Amino acid sequence: MSVSAAIYGLQGLTLTADEKAFFRDSDPWAFILFARNIESPRQVSRLTMGLRDHLGRDVPVFIDQEGGRVRRLRPPHWRDVPAAQAFADLYPDAPEQAIEAVWLNHRLMAHELRAVGVDVDCAPVLDLRIEGADAIIGDRAFGRTVEPVIALGRAAMDGLSAGGVAPVIKHIPGHGRADADSHLALPRVDEPLDVLRETDFAPFKALHDAPMAMTAHVLYSAIDPDQPATISATVIGDIIRSEMGFEGLLMGDDLSMHALEGGLGERGERALAAGCDILLHCNGDMAEMISVATSAPALSGRALERADAAAAVREGIEDFDPVAAESRINDLLGLNARA
Repeated sequence: MSVSAAIYGLQGLTLTADEKAFFRDSDPWAFILFARNIESPRQVSRLTMGLRDHLGRDVPVFIDQEGGRVRRLRPPHWRDVPAAQAFADLYPDAPEQAIEAVWLNHRLMAHELRAVGVDVDCAPVLDLRIEGADAIIGDRAFGRTVEPVIALGRAAMDGLSAGGVAPVIKHIPGHGRADADSHLALPRVDEPLDVLRETDFAPFKALHDAPMAMTAHVLYSAIDPDQPATISATVIGDIIRSEMGFEGLLMGDDLSMHALEGGLGERGERALAAGCDILLHCNGDMAEMISVATSAPALSGRALERADAAAAVREGIEDFDPVAAESRINDLLGLNARA
């Protein structure tokens, strides 16, 4: 059976019998891990190895490891990774040091992820931190203006890639101005298109060479007054693909989020019809995954080429000293002085 255009989550720390049967039949392109799947380094390593052994190939394993409040690998077993805001605060007075710190931080994250078999990170966030918007982005952003987000976002991408972890920029074309958390409701952005081009959209256009991107479940009334980006052919075709020039693998944000309406299969069909290459379903609910599977076709054509190119990022790992890197990060952020 051909690999399907889907990425699925898991229920717990090990594969269940039902999951083994479903994943064998559906053969998803990749998996994504969450806190419910993580207990210890040994357990995560066994889980990722088991996923690959079960499907008989080097299946990509995703995670959301940004730092701060969005990180699945946490103390005591893993490093206390700072939020993007820590680097954004350093940038105005010391931009070169901030860029170095971000590169080292993400190179070290790649080292930590690869050690347990994870090789794709849903980071960096390229959304701006916008005053008055919903707090869902907040300190996850590398800045309030375009320049630091581009510079630090590029450093994050390069650091992950140098460690053999493929980055996923998010949430294209921009979630920072959203008036709601798309996990809970459909956010709406009514800013004029020329303003969006100069602000929210600019980091994504600048980093359009990323291997993968995740869409925003956000409605941009100036572009498509009826559909959020994930299921809007206008946003994906005219803005993301044409205007921004993004040619990498495009996945929708989690299909189970409440910003989207309709059944899971219908949501998947609409996302693919709009121009997404692959579907993402995160919560591990078996009934929902079965519904998504009905709409997930075989990964083929241009989508397959993009997936192969994204997966190839995992092959290049440069030499690295994790102990020296952590010490240097702490120096740059002033953490050693506070200890």
